[in-house]
Amino acid sequence: MIPTNLLDTWQAGLTDGSIVPYLGPGVLADVTSKATGQPIPATSEQLILALNNGQPMAPKLMYEFPRAAMNIELKRGRSTVTRFLDATYGSTQWTRAAFHDWLAAIAPPYVIDINRDTQLLDTYAGMAHLLILGCARIGGTDYRFKLYAHDGDSYVEIRPEQADPALPILFKPMGAPKPVSSYIASDADYVDYITELMGGFAVPYFVKERRKGKRYLLLGMRLNRDSERMVFSDLIFDAAKETTGWALIMNPTDKEQRFCKRMGIELIDGALGELCQIEQAVSA
Repeated sequence: MIPTNLLDTWQAGLTDGSIVPYLGPGVLADVTSKATGQPIPATSEQLILALNNGQPMAPKLMYEFPRAAMNIELKRGRSTVTRFLDATYGSTQWTRAAFHDWLAAIAPPYVIDINRDTQLLDTYAGMAHLLILGCARIGGTDYRFKLYAHDGDSYVEIRPEQADPALPILFKPMGAPKPVSSYIASDADYVDYITELMGGFAVPYFVKERRKGKRYLLLGMRLNRDSERMVFSDLIFDAAKETTGWALIMNPTDKEQRFCKRMGIELIDGALGELCQIEQAVSA
């Protein structure tokens, strides 16, 4: 059970922007296809099975989606992975996540979402905001992101110096299918993206200013996989020194406990449903 005073702290911090929600696959636990009723592929294992037509891959590839995506990319080309993600998150009609209804009522001014779906975009569709999509292995630019401004009606791509830093910021480091599809998916994508994160080229300058001294609330996010841990570590650079934040994780593993202790993250053993009435728990 999450203590009431902690829930109040989170609610206040998410509202005023001092706490940044960091969203993982678990926030999509109750989302299903409107056509078939099948759950949305959100976790690493779900994505691998969907990518491979429902069939398991070799154990070393089943460990993490980037490995499986790299294998498919080497065999059938990068476009195969992109088409799969476009079809999964761009073309398929999904039910609305209870979590995103809860988040919409708060509308935090800065959100990080490592999922590749569009529900966060839909949540902010009626208000002006900035959208950052991660990208990798592109030439002709020092940046590893695509930046869009939304005026409450549609997106337009802009340069960082054109951004209004006062607007709400949606940061989707692993990408999304719209406005124009861009993804971090395979091992090669992650290597390039994380390298540029460490060098400072995957985060707009106004986000670097916005994130100073922030605390983070990890929701629906497991911390067992190296790629996701490395991305997280770099994205929260300049976080509050005393307490970096909290991770709401049911039955955390020893690996998760050690990582959170090292990062200054307080582990809260609880379920996402305690926040927003999500009934189905999904582990990433």
